[in-house]
Amino acid sequence: MHARFLSSIAAVLLAQFAAAPALAHHGWGGQGEKQIEVSGKVLRPVRLAGPHASMQIIADGQVWDVTLAPAARTEGAGLTPKSLAVGDPVTVRGNRNNDPK
Repeated sequence: MHARFLSSIAAVLLAQFAAAPALAHHGWGGQGEKQIEVSGKVLRPVRLAGPHASMQIIADGQVWDVTLAPAARTEGAGLTPKSLAVGDPVTVRGNRNNDPK
């Protein structure tokens, strides 16, 4: 009986750990439906850390935090920290976060 109890606990823990990545990931529900385009200059180059790659640009005096695809997909598409240098001109197109900050 003791072994069956331990195997039941192990199964529950395994199921929780297997589900953790799915629970941690978010959808794009916080993004507006309308696509916008912003042209500016790279303020912070592409970062491949975290669940999504990111970068910062400055356009018309406003700093924009840009969330990109997951890091592996971004890098696989050829966008790496060395692809764009600070000051390089860029145009990004995407859906703005519903939170204007």
